[in-house]
Amino acid sequence: MKSFPHRLSLGAALLAALAAPMSQAQNQGVSKSEIVIGSILDLSGPLAGPSKQARNGMLQRVDEINEKGGIAGRKLKLIVEDNGYDPKKALLAAQKLVSSDGVFAVLGHLGTAPNMAALPIQEEQGVINFMPLSGAREMFEPAQKLRYGILAPYFDQMRIMVPYMVKQKGFKRVCILHQDDEFGLEFLRGTEAGLKIAKLPLIEKTSYKRGATEFSSQIAKLKAANCDLVTMGTIIRETVGAMAEARKTGFNPAFLGGVPAYNHLIHVLGGKAVDGFYTATQGTHPYPDDQSKDVREWAGKYKAKFNEDPSVWSTLGYIIVDLFAKAADKAGTNLNADTLAKAMENTVFPRDIFGSPECKMTKTDHLCSNTFRLAQIQNGRWVMLTDYISGE
Repeated sequence: MKSFPHRLSLGAALLAALAAPMSQAQNQGVSKSEIVIGSILDLSGPLAGPSKQARNGMLQRVDEINEKGGIAGRKLKLIVEDNGYDPKKALLAAQKLVSSDGVFAVLGHLGTAPNMAALPIQEEQGVINFMPLSGAREMFEPAQKLRYGILAPYFDQMRIMVPYMVKQKGFKRVCILHQDDEFGLEFLRGTEAGLKIAKLPLIEKTSYKRGATEFSSQIAKLKAANCDLVTMGTIIRETVGAMAEARKTGFNPAFLGGVPAYNHLIHVLGGKAVDGFYTATQGTHPYPDDQSKDVREWAGKYKAKFNEDPSVWSTLGYIIVDLFAKAADKAGTNLNADTLAKAMENTVFPRDIFGSPECKMTKTDHLCSNTFRLAQIQNGRWVMLTDYISGE
């Protein structure tokens, strides 16, 4: 998989204000008694619900680690900031975490555009971006000690799943609806790459602005093109809104989304309109009646702590902190960006209780795993249709 030009210019004007050289900043946030980590999530915008569950999953694992004495005698301190799913707010949040709070790493930062805004500030100060909640390739490319990815690239999800769906279901007229930013463009690029493999043209494409709630013109355009498969560079609200509009107008193609749209809120909010929706996914929603004993026990502790049932976002937050803690523990008392990189690149992290794929990195590849499964909403709940498929 080849890289493409990075677009990290947002916030460049603020870099001059961050005067401390990277070499001095790489050990910030690490003391004899504490490791300070941060996270930037959408606590006030369109993804506030899932973000709060990701935060809760992080807090649950942080508390467990601290109750057992921390990491090499150091307690974890987690500071969470709000980006409102807005790159400008993300930039300010990163500036606070890096300059005022002195974090060692930012974990699970949500959103492609927010991450792209924050990366220059973090990297100027040597602050690690650890497993953000984004499947953009920039999250782990180029492979270096300040970037670690956990979500399979949106590009590869579509590049692999589109020809798979074409072959399995016989689709001929493939179209796309996507958000008009770097997040959505990765779905477009992946769809186009997948269609090249399938030797089919892209029949139609249409986009919407971040935060949109009305999709009548986009659906009318796709319906007029007679699409039989629509790939979706969408998250939760947009998926539900677009599919509800399609069903209302009698437009009933298959819809295929990616990891960001694998969420129980899709069927909770969308009801019958979203039945049949497909996504690529790496996680599994923890339904209480079809999980292992370990997951049921974990979910019970989560509910007792936060007075709500967990979601796949809760598991992601938990997993991200768990992987960081394991790598930091292996790095030992001399924790810094170099020793953490060595730990990440020389450790195979096995599948966890949630069934996530094995996490394995190298010096030239800082993505946990480029594998994903195909899931579908059937009768109001997610059902896994395949085992893990490689995006390599």
